[in-house]
Amino acid sequence: MRNLFFLLLLIPAFSFSQTNASLESITAALNAGDVEALSKHFAHNVEISIEDKEQVYAKAKATEVIRAFFNTNKPKSFNQMHKGVSRENSDQYCIGNLSSASGNYRVYLYLKVSGSSLSIQEIRFDKE
Repeated sequence: MRNLFFLLLLIPAFSFSQTNASLESITAALNAGDVEALSKHFAHNVEISIEDKEQVYAKAKATEVIRAFFNTNKPKSFNQMHKGVSRENSDQYCIGNLSSASGNYRVYLYLKVSGSSLSIQEIRFDKE
């Protein structure tokens, strides 16, 4: 019984550390401008907003759109400024600053939690 109780306490902690690791890999991909690593975390449909242009794309097309954005705005660094959990404690968000060759962008990520993994539902780039 004691072992079962310990296991039940350990499982949520392990799940949280897995989603935290996913967020770290997402921010590392943004920092490096690595489209392939970033797109591994895309949901089937991703809402992408770049300045005033906003549209929902299928995963493959979203990868192309982000690749084109990174080709035009070569990332130098990404610094995560804030992260949190939605009111229902099921989804997460992350806000950070992307420094690129053509200027700075505020980046907003909305992440859907599914089990122990995160998928990017929305990514927004606003020029500062």
